[in-house]
Amino acid sequence: GDALPLSYARSLARQTRDARPAGGAICTREFAIASANSTGQTGILSTQKRPLSMTELSPQDMPPPAVRADLLARLEALGVDQETVDHPAFFTVEDGRAYKANMPGGHSKNLFLKDKKGALTLAVANADTRVDLVGLGKAIGAKGRLSFGKPELMTQTLGVIPGAVTPFALINPTAKSLSRVIVDQALMDADPVWFHPLENTASTAVSPQGLIKFINSCGFEPEIRDLAAPLGP
Repeated sequence: GDALPLSYARSLARQTRDARPAGGAICTREFAIASANSTGQTGILSTQKRPLSMTELSPQDMPPPAVRADLLARLEALGVDQETVDHPAFFTVEDGRAYKANMPGGHSKNLFLKDKKGALTLAVANADTRVDLVGLGKAIGAKGRLSFGKPELMTQTLGVIPGAVTPFALINPTAKSLSRVIVDQALMDADPVWFHPLENTASTAVSPQGLIKFINSCGFEPEIRDLAAPLGP
């Protein structure tokens, strides 16, 4: 007559994705609540779903990285005006400098950084800002010196290739691995501001306020800092 304790067993037979509006997605996995009877057999009592954390996601669980169309749909849903211009593939700031001379506004370079403890930071700087990495590390309390994250880790985290790093990559769920997002004050003083729309064969312009609205929609509260002098004058 004693009640047997409940045990929880994962049901590997079914994995589902619940789509979010405007290109976002969240992975869920169905869990089966099982109870052993007096003969040792297991019976399924009920099922329930819960979101998977990033640490639980295996490669087959991972949603594919967002593409340009997903990004533009998200911006439209947020009411953020944008202009997108196609151009040759640019892998560095210098690659596109002459071409972008006819695209007024602030252009960017985006730094994927990590400290000695593995904390990840995306620094969104004006293309002409000489970023003080030593001062930035001190300003944010980084553990040890900030360095550039390896390309493989960058792609795993942001879902874009080297040369296409952009704050728009925050749309990808894997970007939740970032500890912080920092935006250069010099970009906030420009209008519009241009970034790759998840690919380096185009650039998308939004207002600085639209950029912050987008970053907020991805679950981040960006820090606005003078990246040339993060410790102040």
